[in-house]
Amino acid sequence: MQQRQLGQQGLEVSALGYGCMGLNSSYGSALSSDEANRLLRAAVDRGVTFFDTAEVYGPFTNEKLVGEALAPVRDQVTIATKFGFRIEDGASVGVNSRPEHIREVVEASLQRLGIEQIDLLYQHRVDPDVPIEEVAGMVKQLIDEGKARFFGMSEPSVETLRRAHAVQPVTALQNEYSLWTRDIEHNGILAACEELNIGLVPYSPLGRGFLTGALSGSQPFDSSDFRSRLPRFTAEAMQSNQALLDLLKRIADSKQATSAQIALAWLLAQKPWIVPIPGTTKLHRLEENLGAAALELSASEVEEITRLADAIPIEGARYPDDLMKATGR
Repeated sequence: MQQRQLGQQGLEVSALGYGCMGLNSSYGSALSSDEANRLLRAAVDRGVTFFDTAEVYGPFTNEKLVGEALAPVRDQVTIATKFGFRIEDGASVGVNSRPEHIREVVEASLQRLGIEQIDLLYQHRVDPDVPIEEVAGMVKQLIDEGKARFFGMSEPSVETLRRAHAVQPVTALQNEYSLWTRDIEHNGILAACEELNIGLVPYSPLGRGFLTGALSGSQPFDSSDFRSRLPRFTAEAMQSNQALLDLLKRIADSKQATSAQIALAWLLAQKPWIVPIPGTTKLHRLEENLGAAALELSASEVEEITRLADAIPIEGARYPDDLMKATGR
């Protein structure tokens, strides 16, 4: 698979990564350890070198699952994980990026992952009670100590990103970005990444499954499924947003591809330093997603998809109010 560079500090990864959260967290049923092992190793065999997890996924269990699966191929892969939440009694109850807590989380993540160094260490959400300079300073210490290689952030404001980058260069920014979530094109984040030479790692590049066309708005999500909390996944919103799916399917049919492949190829075509991290629990979906890396869209095709998508209003916020308040800080 083609490789892409994130940032200017020497991190090179596969053009498509793997978002591991859904293996056993947030989307209902979980894979067994054996099933996850087989799937992640299949991804490596097919050229994926970039795997994303976090302490809060599970919490804690996702890191252990990923670490065990990738242990035999550790020298071939880049592992990203994240700090930034306060976890009590098995649940996230707020944010915490105090420097001493960051160190504690990193030590625990290293143990769960079974590795000596975290390749890409993200702040998962900005903590408004801790100056970002202190956060970046602690990550710099951890990099100097060899416990991490590169610094990343997720969902900060442009101002916070700039302040952090001035203390410790930010290699990658992980924000939600897809054909139906394009905030970063308008709020300055995408432009700041280009200006500061920061790579972009879009999470939920397939709209948490919606852009694949495989979800049915008539069937409600189980309460254990994170999407049951999201305004964009009400039956009414999904029905209204069907117009975007219809567009994707028309384009996909014309290219002898799938809707998911068009959505991912469109993202890959935006910038050469964008690395989406779609997740899946199924081998055939993994292979489908990876097929997007070989799907070439011409500049005129990308422009046409963008123009047509611009004309379709998206109903429903991507997060409920309480989660939206944790972004853009």
